[in-house]
Amino acid sequence: MRLYEDRLNLLSKLTLQRAMNGAGIWSSYHASRITGSPAISGLPMSMSIEPTTSCNLRCPECPSGLRSFTRPTGMLSEEVFRHVMDELGGKLSYLTFYFQGEPYLHPKFTEMVAYASAKGIYTATSTNAHFLTEENARKTIESGLDRLIISIDGTTQDTYQAYRVGGSLEKVLEGTRTILRLRKEMKSVTPHIVFQFLVVKPNEHQIPHVQELARKLGVDRVALKTAQIYDFQSGSPLIPDQDAYSRYRKNDDGTYAIKNALSNQCWKMWHSCVITWDGKVVPCCFDKDAHHVMGDVKTSTFREIWLSDQYNAFRSTLLRSRSDIDMCRNCTEGTKVWA
Repeated sequence: MRLYEDRLNLLSKLTLQRAMNGAGIWSSYHASRITGSPAISGLPMSMSIEPTTSCNLRCPECPSGLRSFTRPTGMLSEEVFRHVMDELGGKLSYLTFYFQGEPYLHPKFTEMVAYASAKGIYTATSTNAHFLTEENARKTIESGLDRLIISIDGTTQDTYQAYRVGGSLEKVLEGTRTILRLRKEMKSVTPHIVFQFLVVKPNEHQIPHVQELARKLGVDRVALKTAQIYDFQSGSPLIPDQDAYSRYRKNDDGTYAIKNALSNQCWKMWHSCVITWDGKVVPCCFDKDAHHVMGDVKTSTFREIWLSDQYNAFRSTLLRSRSDIDMCRNCTEGTKVWA
């Protein structure tokens, strides 16, 4: 399924209720920017929910891979998930089953996807593809998953494992071939399959190779993604030489700075959020360790949390001085290049 077909699929999920909700969020966001005072009219249009923080790999710039979380590791409860979907399903347009960790490690992952898909929500996930067995690939297609992002950060094993520590490129390719074959055999147009290539210095020379590999396999799209470096000021061996694929610029004194201007606005704070595996609501995917918890869906309704004084105080800080929020200081929203 090519990009235009994927977009048509997304548009097909639009209902009057979702359109009205989106219009309310969009208008209240722009009103907030003009007045400098947070207003919110509607519920999130998109959301990320975390099946698990567990992961089989040890990627060097990932809290799951580094095992560096201060928050606990665990699995999303089906009961909590269904509770959120039952509350938001009619207004939520896009649901990503990913925050940290490997989604396929959750034993009920595809069942949860099917539950959201049955509500007409566009569903997506991101995986390292080490668990795309015949059974899991078939269940994935049957679940109605709309988009499957496969992380492939090298086209040779040496390059791949330089970032995907502990991973096997052949497993990634085997899983990709399996789901592509089954999608064809089952006469399904979903999931839309994306190769996501995290561009770092060790693999930047392989950008043309991954595009050719995707073409040969029949993958629908390649996404070139820039890497977030946590301690970027002194530089990193992961920062690529090609400026187009780096989030950071080198200063005259040899230090590094983030490229984008830190303006006092953020659309994400109005239209989306993240729910961690244990039910905590955090405002953004940059809050990897859940330092900015706005509430807990196990003890409050999502609406109560979303419209709470605490959440609006956070939005107010962002509108007044975004640089005061720690996670925002390394934010580069919109740094994915579609090849």
